[in-house]
Amino acid sequence: MEKRIPTNIITGFLGVGKTTTILNLLKNKPENEKWAVLVNEFGEIGIDGAILTEQGALIKEVPGGCMCCTAGVPMSVGINTLLRTKPDRLLIEPTGLGHPKKVVATLISPQYQNYVDLKATIALVDPRNLQNTKYLDNQNFNDQLDTADVVIGNKVDQCNVSDIDAFNDWITDQNPPKTFSKLVKHGDLPLEVLDNVRLQSSASAQIEEHHHQHAEMEPQFQLPPGQAYIRKENKGQGYFSCGWLFGAEHKFDFDEIFSMFSALTAERVKAVVNTDQGCFAFNSANGVVSVNEISLDGFESRIEVIDSQPLPWDQLEGVLIKLANIE
Repeated sequence: MEKRIPTNIITGFLGVGKTTTILNLLKNKPENEKWAVLVNEFGEIGIDGAILTEQGALIKEVPGGCMCCTAGVPMSVGINTLLRTKPDRLLIEPTGLGHPKKVVATLISPQYQNYVDLKATIALVDPRNLQNTKYLDNQNFNDQLDTADVVIGNKVDQCNVSDIDAFNDWITDQNPPKTFSKLVKHGDLPLEVLDNVRLQSSASAQIEEHHHQHAEMEPQFQLPPGQAYIRKENKGQGYFSCGWLFGAEHKFDFDEIFSMFSALTAERVKAVVNTDQGCFAFNSANGVVSVNEISLDGFESRIEVIDSQPLPWDQLEGVLIKLANIE
């Protein structure tokens, strides 16, 4: 390669708005540049890649758990595939339950040091979570913030004064200090932050072992012939996911699927669904469902539900089958 590719890791816990942030970055990138995105999801179905594809970026997905567990094959294969296209920038979105230190260590290892120019690692955080022991006691949550050079407090429009004070106090207490921080809404990250330098102390080149369970790492992005839908499950790090892929010939009633997503108590729901009103991306976090229309045609519906405990997946599947009018 003629030059090292500027690369950023954009990390953050479940539901903090990583995909929305990357969408905004892609919309605002220089028109003459070609960007690539490596997406890692905890679930097995592949929601983020489907959403990001609409922006014209080169997308590669690593499903089924944190990339560091598969640093030998799927992550390297994904990075190598994207680097061969000679993008002007590479963005890497690890799963919200992933270990960013391991991803950083891989990118600064001898395997990639001549090809990747690793810039600042950017962590998104919901300021409301900085006063919640559920997050503060979670090692991955803390690892993501510790590894970051830049910390962005997202969803500020949903925060109160106490939340904002908690974010500002947390930033002030950091040692070494972060190179940049800002409170934003809707993932509106300043483009120039991507060129911030990486702190050399943010991660070593040593990839330490860690232990947790994942389902098989084989992605399931297509339906086998003759099947109306498939279901894939995963678990690890105290979380459980269940995802469904429905054939493009099945359309959901928009109002009914929206009502179902609104009623779910799961911590995280993501979906790209063919409905009677068009194709929509659904995103539910903290009980709030957001909807965006996307211009995909003839696309298979993908639904992923993540929670800290197993939910009645069979019952939920029965509802989805009924909504999809599958006999």
